[in-house]
Amino acid sequence: MAIYELACETGHRFEVIQSYTAPLPNCPECGGATRKIPSGFALGGTATVPPPPERMPQTWKGTYRGDRDYVTDLRRTAQSRQKLEEKYPELSGDRRPIVAHEGRYEAAPLRAGDAVPAPSEGAGHGHSHDHSHGHSHAHGHGHGHRHGHGHGHGHAHGSARSRPATDG
Repeated sequence: MAIYELACETGHRFEVIQSYTAPLPNCPECGGATRKIPSGFALGGTATVPPPPERMPQTWKGTYRGDRDYVTDLRRTAQSRQKLEEKYPELSGDRRPIVAHEGRYEAAPLRAGDAVPAPSEGAGHGHSHDHSHGHSHAHGHGHGHRHGHGHGHGHAHGSARSRPATDG
């Protein structure tokens, strides 16, 4: 008994296990005549799937400062992955550019068009702020805030209209 890979004139491919003296079966898809085709084979070991682009180095430092042999190997790996994705489009995944991949985005990179997730509980300083411009308040705990309004460290802020007038 042997395993044969067969193809018909219309291009359907399939495998059969049969005696080498048995006649070739007709195509199960269209019923057409078949012929033996050379099969791919492996000599052992395991097949590896090239990593997706987000698992490839994203920075110059990740390429061992541009080591020629390493970069050449990366290019070959990327080309292998591209060929695999062309053959099996379901592997291609999200193709949007990655805009953040370090720190809290290491496990799940932030892609163009994604909403920036709120910091996780316990990260940062543990309280929230509802900022509306035109008021004044002070933060006396001496570390920065990540709310993106350009506020300083532990300084009072607000518009000039909300500051009390001083005489003299």
